[in-house]
Amino acid sequence: MTKIRVRLRSGEEKDIAAQEDRSLMEALRDGGVEELLALCGGCCSCATCHVILEPGVFDALDSMNVDEDDLLDSSSHRRATSRLSCQVPVNALPDGAIITVAPED
Repeated sequence: MTKIRVRLRSGEEKDIAAQEDRSLMEALRDGGVEELLALCGGCCSCATCHVILEPGVFDALDSMNVDEDDLLDSSSHRRATSRLSCQVPVNALPDGAIITVAPED
């Protein structure tokens, strides 16, 4: 299990334990993060699972693909360390990673 600290839109922080064979989106939903809509179910066809990562966490991941990059461009809340959580494997995250749920568009 990988420990993840989630910063919710309210500013509240929540710690979850994530299975390493899941996507970050699945782990957040399994961990009770209800504000993460993930409308497409992880197909990389919407941006409703948008999260902002700490720079060290972002740098530890493989580069995003073109589709993810294009979808993030549709968000007015995109940051330099934004990712779609459906495209982030939990097993690529360092233990104790800090994830912020992006504001809703």
